[in-house]
Amino acid sequence: MRKHWLLFTQTVTIGLALLFIIHTLKPELLPNAARNGVVTLYESAPSVTQPQPMMMSLSGAAQKAMPAVVNIFTRTDIKAPSNPFKDDPRFKFFFDEQGDDEPQSSSSLGSGVIVSPDGYIITNHHVVEAADQIEVALADGRKASAHVIGSDPETDLAVIKIDLPGKLTAITFASTDQAHIGDVVLAIGNPFGVGETVTMGIISALKRDHLGLNTFENFIQTDAAINPGNSGGALVDAKGNLIGINSAIYSPNGGSLGIGFAIPISTAKKTMEQIIQHGSVTRGWIGAGVQELTPELAESFKLGDAHGVLITEIIKDSPAERAGMKTGDLLFAIDDQSINQWSAMLETIANIPPGKTIDVAIMRNSSKQILHIKVAKRPAPNR
Repeated sequence: MRKHWLLFTQTVTIGLALLFIIHTLKPELLPNAARNGVVTLYESAPSVTQPQPMMMSLSGAAQKAMPAVVNIFTRTDIKAPSNPFKDDPRFKFFFDEQGDDEPQSSSSLGSGVIVSPDGYIITNHHVVEAADQIEVALADGRKASAHVIGSDPETDLAVIKIDLPGKLTAITFASTDQAHIGDVVLAIGNPFGVGETVTMGIISALKRDHLGLNTFENFIQTDAAINPGNSGGALVDAKGNLIGINSAIYSPNGGSLGIGFAIPISTAKKTMEQIIQHGSVTRGWIGAGVQELTPELAESFKLGDAHGVLITEIIKDSPAERAGMKTGDLLFAIDDQSINQWSAMLETIANIPPGKTIDVAIMRNSSKQILHIKVAKRPAPNR
């Protein structure tokens, strides 16, 4: 027994000695050896039943909204001026048989959104403004002629209508004021006439104004790619619900730079409903031009820390003039609602029905006054 034990211990000792020598002189001969102090870990093959991580996809939102977005093709007839030499037999050779005063045409394109199964489509005013013919192409390939129900240049919105047999898919509206900065959005339209296209981005800013695009501005800014031809298309949220109508881009060369603007659904819905019901939009008006009160203006007019908007213009024979309002007055409230910005004043008065008398609080020569102004209908803008 002792002999076997000595034989075992000698074998183990010799084995450990050989292992030490190999580890010192030839470590690469050892399996799974650590080389140069770096240990490599290998991921085991995933089990057949192991669930794979899901990739984020907005396919559901796109598939929901795309059938309601249409391509709009417009045509404008242009009559070329008559050439004084057309009837001269010496120059007849240079004119074709139709003559140079025959109607010609120019075409443009845009996008629109079906808002009702009855065929009502909302788009931009500038898409259909000068159109003599309007053709609408649906996502399913159907085409139809359209006619204008009404338009509103002050918000750059218009409503057109098509009559087609069969079912029309209408967009789902998002809840008003549910958009937030950072929300993921999709812009759907027909850029450059290539066909219906979906681009993705986020909401970059809200309530953008002072852009000089429309009279009433309250834009959603997005970095989703919007290009010429996208005008009138849909801006939808991650659920495929409509939150805005794509309207404009900021670009020095006509391409997308990641600064696009959409009319929010709150404005679009209110304008659309008035156009469908009455054919136009009716707004209140008092006939006063205003400017926001800057610290410099407050100092020059000795207004201290007062807030409001400064009256800079009074239109002759307007409700404001008849009520006694004057340039230099500081308007700070309408029917007890505080006014701090010119856009707030414009929107507040525009939402008041014509014929209603309002109480306007002003400050004149450091004293507060209340003017009673009967609101009139806002006149149509000059083309």
